Amino acid sequence: MEVSRIGLGCIVFFTELEPSITVTEQNLADRVRYILRSNIFDGAELERLRREAVPSSNENATTEGAVPQVAEQPAHVDAAENTPVVADSNDDGTFTQELEIEQMRSTLEEAIMETRSTPLENRPRLPRIALSKRNRAVVRALNPMLVTYLEASRDLCETDSILFGAALAVCRIIGAKLSTAGRTTGQSSAIPAWRTRIEERIAKARALIGRLICFRSGNTRPRIVRTVRMAFAGTNVSLSQPDIMQKLTERIDDLKQRIAAWGKRIRRYTERSTRFNQNRLFQSDQKRLYKSLERPMVSGTGPVPNQADTVAFWRSLWSEPVNHNEGPWTEVVASQCAGITPMDPVTITPGDVAEAVRRAPNWKSPGLDGLHHYWLKGFVGIDDPIAR
Repeated sequence: MEVSRIGLGCIVFFTELEPSITVTEQNLADRVRYILRSNIFDGAELERLRREAVPSSNENATTEGAVPQVAEQPAHVDAAENTPVVADSNDDGTFTQELEIEQMRSTLEEAIMETRSTPLENRPRLPRIALSKRNRAVVRALNPMLVTYLEASRDLCETDSILFGAALAVCRIIGAKLSTAGRTTGQSSAIPAWRTRIEERIAKARALIGRLICFRSGNTRPRIVRTVRMAFAGTNVSLSQPDIMQKLTERIDDLKQRIAAWGKRIRRYTERSTRFNQNRLFQSDQKRLYKSLERPMVSGTGPVPNQADTVAFWRSLWSEPVNHNEGPWTEVVASQCAGITPMDPVTITPGDVAEAVRRAPNWKSPGLDGLHHYWLKGFVGIDDPIAR
């Protein structure tokens, strides 16, 4: 319906401008849609072009009424020409609404095409959006546009990609923040600069402790002596003092206490950061939290197995005939189970899907597809494609 309305208006206006050129409504509608999607003109420029191309109703009425009165009332004609033309507010609102709908349609189409070509593990993580009137209005506006995609869906995977693309389009329209790294990417391993500086201080202090212990043990090499003098610089301590061994012990103990304090600072930060990340992960994705607590996340570093070797391995297990030792007890069990009525095949109806979606929490941890239950509740008309 949207294409027909745009095409009909364009074909009438284009025929008046260029009567010698023959085009179709679909061709003109595609050109209009391309201009709107490619953002060649901004909103102000499009509004100016519309005002120039489509005169207002007041201007048309003034022009039609002034034509038969040119000879009799020239004063009224001059007054009409000097009167400013005021555009109809209804036309402005309709044009703005159609422009927004076309932009939403373009965003939806791009998101669905992007989702179809993206693996599940590389999909962006959908954020939790606020349940505001504006966000709900955007979801309701996309519902009629999804009907065509859902009716043409062939399987459950395609339906899931369509719904994820629609959710992605909603997030982009409302300006929600999306993670571009994908859902399988772990947290950043960048070490803070202050922690790097503390670790360098600890390394230097440990090296200095080793030099001081060597000097206390009787090693008087020039490099060791030079390091000891640098350690006591600014303390009025001379290596020729009789209590130099006591001073060395005090200096070593002081360095060890500093190392312990620096280590506790790093340990406090690590524990606090771990608690903070686990609390956030519990609120957003409990499944990932429990998996991380069970075992550390390790990525495979070995070579990828060959497809032919993999097929041969599993074929040797499942495709080779095996003779089992069937004892007499199997016949007894078979005779006992002969009277059991087979279970009827399970048929999932749209009502079953609607009931399951209704009872599901909105923002619980999503599955492998990354789609929350909120989107299954917000997009209408998905019960039949999922059940089908």
